Amino acid sequence: MTHPAGSDLVLERLTRLHPKIIDLTLDRVWRLLARTGHPERRLPPVLHVAGTNGKGSVIAYLRAMLEGAGHRVHVYSSPHLVRFHERIRLAGALIDEAELLALLEECERANGADPITFFEITTVAAFLAFTRHPADILLLEVGLGGRLDATNVIERPALSVLTPISFDHMQYLGDSLAKIAFEKAGIMKPGVPAVVGPQVPEAAAVFEARAGELGLPLHRAGHEWRARQQGDRLLFADQDGERAFPLPRLLGAHQIENAGMALAAAGMLKRSGFRLDDRNAARGLETVEWPARLQRLTRGPLVESLPPGWELWLDGGHNAAAGEILAAQGRRWRQERPDLPLHLVFGMLDTKQPVEFLRPLSDVAADVRAVAIGGGHQSLTADAMVAAAIAGGFEDARPAPSVAAALRDILARAVRPGRVLICGSLYFAGEVLAENG
Repeated sequence: MTHPAGSDLVLERLTRLHPKIIDLTLDRVWRLLARTGHPERRLPPVLHVAGTNGKGSVIAYLRAMLEGAGHRVHVYSSPHLVRFHERIRLAGALIDEAELLALLEECERANGADPITFFEITTVAAFLAFTRHPADILLLEVGLGGRLDATNVIERPALSVLTPISFDHMQYLGDSLAKIAFEKAGIMKPGVPAVVGPQVPEAAAVFEARAGELGLPLHRAGHEWRARQQGDRLLFADQDGERAFPLPRLLGAHQIENAGMALAAAGMLKRSGFRLDDRNAARGLETVEWPARLQRLTRGPLVESLPPGWELWLDGGHNAAAGEILAAQGRRWRQERPDLPLHLVFGMLDTKQPVEFLRPLSDVAADVRAVAIGGGHQSLTADAMVAAAIAGGFEDARPAPSVAAALRDILARAVRPGRVLICGSLYFAGEVLAENG
């Protein structure tokens, strides 16, 4: 029997300090930052990333590029897949258990019994960690939204990055793309350049208006920079001209856009004095690692439960845009291997919109097995997900008590080998990675 680490016990306590999981305001964060000596003022140069889709991939590319150039890189990202430690990377290495435990207890003491959300207090702990280890840059991912996110206490980042906007977290950010873009635009700071990924017109208009108000330069996809695939190369153009790079290691047509945003940001960092050239950027595209983003699982008990000829894939995308991306990859797979039908194993939180996610996939996947997410997460029930799959156009949708049971059911009904895609949630993906060792 495994026992929880000390940090797990403290993290569980911290979830009880505020009745709401998410409550967007900066007041509580500012209070705790003041009590802990304002670590946000002592960070290395910050690259701040907000948006709906692609934040994690852009940060993963930039980390690979910067580390390849010899820089020490801190990273703050969320959510984690298997262990909380994944959220805090200190100069290349995940935070160790002893330091994480000490930081969490330090913040717990400083906060006392005052209300504060889990993300807020752990963000302050991360900032303290980043001040205690030397680094050249901090890649900082917004948790939710931007304007009132706990990370948005950096007075003057080195660069802001705004990835594509789509519908997600509408209960917190608003029911239109313009409202969501307004919240994301909250990370833009006076005079600080912003790299902007491909945007729908409503979001682009919000970013351009905000940039005008703050007097900051925008570097926009399709305007100041462009990225496209040509055969087995990625062609990227900016003010330095068009250059050819290797295709990114991460799969999916959307990764051309994500790699383009990282290349645009790398160019901005280079022009501001960072040691970073096209060779480092190319190497970063080739060596990047980012689990649960169209990741093929090649070993572990779940893989070994499948007969020869089967493939097992994992993706943590969880909104309508992610469903479209996975459907596009499904069509590409079908074109390459029409003999391998696609089967889905699906789990999603009850704050998401399963019909919108599943609808585009109904054209490329044969069936769905719905599995409730465990670990205390607010999961949709398997029956609710089955109903959503049917509403989204699937004829064959069934509940399963576990991923392993879902795989057994798919095998029992299959007439030939196939490809299984586990999808619907990063939390679900984390469960699967843990279960698969």
